[in-house]
Amino acid sequence: MDGANKPQANFIAGQWVTSKKVLDNIDPATGAVFAQVCLASVADVDKSAAAARKVHEARTLIDMAPAERGRLLLRIASELNALRTEGAKLLTRESGKRLSDAHGEFDEAIRYFEYYAGLCDKLEGRSIPLGSSYVDYTVHVPFGVTAHIVPWNFPLSIAARSLAPALATANCAVVKVPELAPMAAMLLGNACKAAGVLDGAVSILCGYGTEVGEALTLHEDVNQVVFTGSVPVGQRVLKNLSKRIVPAVTELGGKSAAVVTVDADLNKVVDSVFWGIFFNAGQVCSAMSRLIVPRAMQAKIVALILAKINTLSIGDGLSDRDVTPLISQLQVDRVMAKIEQGIREGATLKCGGVRLNRDGFFIAPTVFADVDGDMEIGREEVFGPVLVIQPYDTEAEALALANGTEYGLCAGVFSQDIDKIGWFTDRLIAGQIYVNEWYVGGIETPFGGMKMSGSGRDKGHEAIYNHLQTKNVAIKLSSS
Repeated sequence: MDGANKPQANFIAGQWVTSKKVLDNIDPATGAVFAQVCLASVADVDKSAAAARKVHEARTLIDMAPAERGRLLLRIASELNALRTEGAKLLTRESGKRLSDAHGEFDEAIRYFEYYAGLCDKLEGRSIPLGSSYVDYTVHVPFGVTAHIVPWNFPLSIAARSLAPALATANCAVVKVPELAPMAAMLLGNACKAAGVLDGAVSILCGYGTEVGEALTLHEDVNQVVFTGSVPVGQRVLKNLSKRIVPAVTELGGKSAAVVTVDADLNKVVDSVFWGIFFNAGQVCSAMSRLIVPRAMQAKIVALILAKINTLSIGDGLSDRDVTPLISQLQVDRVMAKIEQGIREGATLKCGGVRLNRDGFFIAPTVFADVDGDMEIGREEVFGPVLVIQPYDTEAEALALANGTEYGLCAGVFSQDIDKIGWFTDRLIAGQIYVNEWYVGGIETPFGGMKMSGSGRDKGHEAIYNHLQTKNVAIKLSSS
């Protein structure tokens, strides 16, 4: 850590505020501290929520012309773009991801503000005919104060993903960034300030989930919550919100499967393996963590995947290596425990399964084969660079395996047969289905889960309605 650097402050109601309590920001590639961040408190939550409530009740954002709100979002995008080069280095340093992927995360965050800027003036109500004596119409109104609880794997992108539509719909926001990778996401405060966002309309806090996150979900000034994280924490968030009947959008865990049919192009399968499970060290909710393959083809597919793994470079994200570290020692311990469980269950370990002998939090790319539907390694989320391969004999069995977990975030099909593609996509239980390439789609396409993977949708047109309520106005006309 550079001792000349001051701890990163929190952005509260338009001001940067320090605190006596700080936490260390650790570089996952080395395990060393490189910066410190001020920890927000429950009192900071109170200040942020009260400031947001004041702006909301003043109706400044609500009364602003929608086109002007759009221009405000475009200014935020521009200011964030000005921070992109140095910000990407910071994001790589604190999260461990490749520098090219950190640049991509900034690009994605910028794109959210640009995309929702274009929707600000297109949110129209409708007229409902009730007869000549009445006028009836609907209008969309904001919730007021929204809370955004952001995970550490894509902190900047996921913060922007919900903050942009919240501001586009005239909501105010309190964002809790993750304590494991907070600093790049906190640059949103710089961008909002420079863009001219009203003081109080946005606050960005770094604090522990058990303290700051908990306070946000229980706060009487918070009218809506957007949460991305694990199922257990999501359940606690929903339990807290149920006390006040506060709505939530939740994107939780996944154990997403890709079904490979006998006619699939195996080059496309192997190309998707890197992005599907080894990108960002497998720390992706929508990762392709399961590959469901014809039993007779399992050996060939495993050989192709192992050959692909042998081409991957290992190292720190600033060097833009393929295999990068996990976020923390705790995450290493969790992933290694899952790997050891898979070995005990009898899954065939084809490669990896070990922590790499180097500084930082590296685990070797890991592949298990011969995984059946009863093994925990094939049912529970690992959140690390671990691919499980599940063989099948019939397509009905493949479908049962794909749908056989409590999750329903993503699923995929690799096939050249349009009839098979249609059959599987109709029956797979997941919020998004990828065909012949993992992560097909973009900011324009809705994203969210089924079953235990959450409710509501981020991204696309659907997301903007997360932040709006419908009000109906019915008028009895005076008789002539």
